[in-house]
Amino acid sequence: MPHTHHFDLIGVGAPIMDIVAAVPESFLSLTRGEKGGMIMVEAEEIAQLVAQLPEPPALTPGGSAANTIFNANRLGLRTAFIGKLGGDEIARLYRTRFGNAGVSLDRFKHSDLPNARCLILTTPDAQRTMRTCLGAVMTLSPDEIHTEDFAGCRHAHIEGYVVFNRALADAVFRAARAAGCTISLDLASFEVVRGAREWLFEQIKAGLDLVFANEDEIRAFFPDAPDADYATLARRLASYGCTAAVKLGKDGAWIARGDELTLIPPHRIPDAIDSNGAGDAWAAGFLSSYLVGHPLSECGAVASLLGAETVRHMGPIIPDSHWAATAIRAKALLGKA
Repeated sequence: MPHTHHFDLIGVGAPIMDIVAAVPESFLSLTRGEKGGMIMVEAEEIAQLVAQLPEPPALTPGGSAANTIFNANRLGLRTAFIGKLGGDEIARLYRTRFGNAGVSLDRFKHSDLPNARCLILTTPDAQRTMRTCLGAVMTLSPDEIHTEDFAGCRHAHIEGYVVFNRALADAVFRAARAAGCTISLDLASFEVVRGAREWLFEQIKAGLDLVFANEDEIRAFFPDAPDADYATLARRLASYGCTAAVKLGKDGAWIARGDELTLIPPHRIPDAIDSNGAGDAWAAGFLSSYLVGHPLSECGAVASLLGAETVRHMGPIIPDSHWAATAIRAKALLGKA
């Protein structure tokens, strides 16, 4: 069948470089803020901490929608990304990694500020302490978002953090719809839902095709039903007109669409070490199957596999050394779920 779009999938979000380091407990005394938390800092403070690390860190392109696009591209979708890069070496590395993976680079926006970065300090107890500088990401303006940014794209996947800037989110949704895209939203945080609940319902009714939520996020949608089970909540969200994918971590997921309700069994693994990026990988597995017409059960099976494989590794991206085997297993699930 001939392609009618240049891209199957375009992501919208923050291109954050994750700087991942394993450190002893004593290293945390060098930084302010609490262990296990996330605080905003300047790029210079991150640079000072990196200079004192016991071993060089791993640099991994991160950001919720960016992780999803990166993995979906690896699974064979033709992808692009809208986000604002900085003007420094971190931005150059980020762009290079995405380009080498095959993601189109021509929809990125640019700033002279430092690129967004997040230093992730992992102590021996597997706790993650994060120090984040958003830099260039914070300067993305609604005026920079145009229908042309989504031209030739079949589906737009938007990370929930965009919704914190309501004017920017309005511009993104408006432009994506004007370009004829179907749209998915990964809610990203229960705080997003609490701050924008009515706005989110309006977007679903206006044409938001697919919503990804975890346990906390779906409960934030329906605070009037604290005792409802997740199958009921998935059905309730879908009743507004979207496909609702409710991720339950090690307990699998529920997917509701119209009168259809599908339980996705978990893909169990014995050696989870880092949950960073697992939900983003889940969305990538789902979209890579959903956008080419597979049944919800198969979409969910691939999603579950990718999420489970991600938690077996440090950082949000499955390492190249493990990717080929993962991709083979993903393809084997399609038609056999």
